[in-house]
Amino acid sequence: MTGPSEARAAALELAAALLERLRRGEARELEVREGGVRVKVSRDGPAATWSPPPPAEGGPAEAGRTTHAPRRPAQTAALAVTAPLTGIFYRSASPQAPPFVQVGAAVSVGDVVGLIEAMKLFNEVRSTVAGRVKRVIAENGQLVRAHQPLYELE
Repeated sequence: MTGPSEARAAALELAAALLERLRRGEARELEVREGGVRVKVSRDGPAATWSPPPPAEGGPAEAGRTTHAPRRPAQTAALAVTAPLTGIFYRSASPQAPPFVQVGAAVSVGDVVGLIEAMKLFNEVRSTVAGRVKRVIAENGQLVRAHQPLYELE
C-alpha cells in the first residue's frame, strides 16, 4: 500500500516524464488516467484568445454613456524568475550551502538562482531577467509547477 507522499512522488515522476517526451517531440499529445485522476498534455493546444464583449444596443453614445479603454498593467510591474519545469525547488546546492540568492541580491540574466529536482535529476534554475531580488516566493523543498514564480525582482 502506498502512502500520500509516495503517490505524490509517483505522480510528479509521471508528469515530468510526460512533459519531457513532449519537449523532445516524441509525441504531440499524451493522456494518462490513474484511478480518478486524468492528466492530458498537448504540444500544440489551441491558442487562447480574447474578444471584447459586443457593444450594447444603440452603441456607446446611447443615453450619455461613455466607454473607457481597458486597463493596462502598470509599467512598473515586478519582474519574476519562474520555474522552468515542475519539481521540488531548492534555494541552495546542499542543506549546508548558503542560498544561491538572497533578498537584495543583484541577479543577471543566466545566473543560477536555484535547483529543481525532477525525476531524481537536479536541474539548474537560471534567471531569464535581470534585477534585484525583492522577495523570495517559493519555499525551500516546496513542490513548484512549471512557470510558477520563484523570486520577485525589481
